[in-house]
Amino acid sequence: MNVTHEKVGTWRNLPYNRRKPERGENVQRMRASTSTCHAGVVGLRRPSSTPAAYFHYNYPLRLCHQLNFPYDHGKKWRSARTSVSIAEIRRGRTEANSNAEATSSWDEKPYEVLPSGKISYLDEQDVVAFLDPPQELIPLDPSSYNPAAYLWKKIEDIPEERRHRLLTLLEPRLISRAWEIAGTRYDDAKLANKSASGLLSNQNGTSSLEMWDCRTSGGPFPISWIKFFQKALFHYKDGNTYGRLIGRSLLAGIFSFFPPLYFTVREANEVLSTEQPCDLSYEFGDGLLNLSEYPQGFPKPAIHPWPFNDQVVIYVRHVGPGVLIGQAWQEGESLQQVPKKLCGEILMVKA
Repeated sequence: MNVTHEKVGTWRNLPYNRRKPERGENVQRMRASTSTCHAGVVGLRRPSSTPAAYFHYNYPLRLCHQLNFPYDHGKKWRSARTSVSIAEIRRGRTEANSNAEATSSWDEKPYEVLPSGKISYLDEQDVVAFLDPPQELIPLDPSSYNPAAYLWKKIEDIPEERRHRLLTLLEPRLISRAWEIAGTRYDDAKLANKSASGLLSNQNGTSSLEMWDCRTSGGPFPISWIKFFQKALFHYKDGNTYGRLIGRSLLAGIFSFFPPLYFTVREANEVLSTEQPCDLSYEFGDGLLNLSEYPQGFPKPAIHPWPFNDQVVIYVRHVGPGVLIGQAWQEGESLQQVPKKLCGEILMVKA
């Protein structure tokens, strides 16, 4: 069955369409003839009467390798000058089925090797591409899908041991973008009840101590030089959850000269200054936690240095499994003081 389609392909199934061409732009649309056979396999060919156009290869990954087709996983658009015959598709299906039970490289997550020799995992690129789509793509109608649910699913696709790579893959502006998208999570009641951490959701059998790696998207001095750090979360026998900020690498030596930055974790519904929704707040207070014991190796609390002693609060949103996003505010002890952001958004990934 041959059907002519006017709609262009999506960017690796991301919820975006191609941008409509502006006046004067030389943008060509795609006309593709679709041939289908059993198992829903689709082959695309460009009729000779249609000028060269660009579309994204959307064949199944295994089939692409069986037929020696390029699979760019949404990295770029290629000139469409190929055709697929029914015989080739059936031959690819037969060979794939014969090796289905064998352990091979297809059982692993797909990746590509960059010219520098580094490995770029495609499930990680999905997150980056969704937060920073190409200019020629425009989002679909927001009412047709929930951006936060899509981002949650894409983060869930990344194995836990590789999620920490998001700290270096996401630029500061994309960290801020993640905060915005996470705000749409509250439109979905089911998604709003999900938690990025078993400890924060008080699940039984979870560890009483969690370590998280964090990165800020920038901010004013003196916070601007603190880009990467860690936080620790721990349960106490009083049923509450507490935490502490810890310096990383070079900052570890600097942090050692300051009192430990302890905070109390509380449930919160909104950011006090902006009334934006959130899930949790990390309240620093004066730093003098009145606990009888602390996790092994943790120092005794002391009064917080400035500005952490000026009613600093980090408001937190759940973004995906093992991933949180936060905003730090210096709200001030004085009622006349205008709250201000202590730094940009903070990306937190469970270690």
